[in-house]
Amino acid sequence: MDDQAPIAFRKMNGLGNDFVVIDARERAVALSADAVRRIADRDAGVGCDQLIVIERALRADALMRIYNADGGEVEACGNATRCVAMLLAQESEHADIDIKTSAGLLECRVHDDGTVTVDMDAPRFDWRDIPLAEEFRDTRAIELQIGPIDAPVLHSPSVVNVGNPHCIFWVDDVEAHDLEAAGPMLENHPIFPERANISLAHVASREAIRLRTWERGVGLTRACGTAACATVACAVRRKLTERTVIVTLPGGDLEIEMREDDDHLLMTGPVALDFDGLLDPAFFEGGAV
Repeated sequence: MDDQAPIAFRKMNGLGNDFVVIDARERAVALSADAVRRIADRDAGVGCDQLIVIERALRADALMRIYNADGGEVEACGNATRCVAMLLAQESEHADIDIKTSAGLLECRVHDDGTVTVDMDAPRFDWRDIPLAEEFRDTRAIELQIGPIDAPVLHSPSVVNVGNPHCIFWVDDVEAHDLEAAGPMLENHPIFPERANISLAHVASREAIRLRTWERGVGLTRACGTAACATVACAVRRKLTERTVIVTLPGGDLEIEMREDDDHLLMTGPVALDFDGLLDPAFFEGGAV
């Protein structure tokens, strides 16, 4: 980087899903995949699930770029969107915020109680949109399993794209399976050409789901907003729940509504500012991706 002054950041989280947020609207930041990994490293860096960069945008309050801890740029992150919406709302003193992402424009509303609602758009169920490597006419349950053919441990997941690809296994107990072991294998399964987020979901009632997620490029996470949206979308499609569901993740609860008139997924949940800090320019050595 030409300018050797430290780079300011904010450390934030949504239900424990944590982010390093850099505002690059006034000072551009060149990021390499190595730089992202250095910053995200929980021992040698700041530590985070995702690194978020805020940039200027036309016809939106800001553009949000999302980098997973492995250095790869991704399309969507619901918890990060809520965090950025809160920052922009505090800055502008407006409750309604529009954030541009590579997955599209996300409309957000910041509420008086400190929660934020994000319209995550409508889910996409066609196998080509997820995407899958081969055709499945019915993505409510695809042929994918772990374990013996006659007695699989996990099988017949639902798949969907909600800005990024998701695979949801329906289980009786989300803690009964070793997701840390199964997650990497399933994330990188050949059926998912762009990899996938892998979730275990237990439908506790018509209005409640328990969820654990192995996040693509991150690993086990305390909360994944897009996974919560994906799970409710698939649950409604399979007629397992009502259209408004409380999703309980290891980090806490999200309310997900699949709107009746257009199937848009509305995610509501809290955000938190952990601390402000400065990044040494040495973290950014190596240039842009």
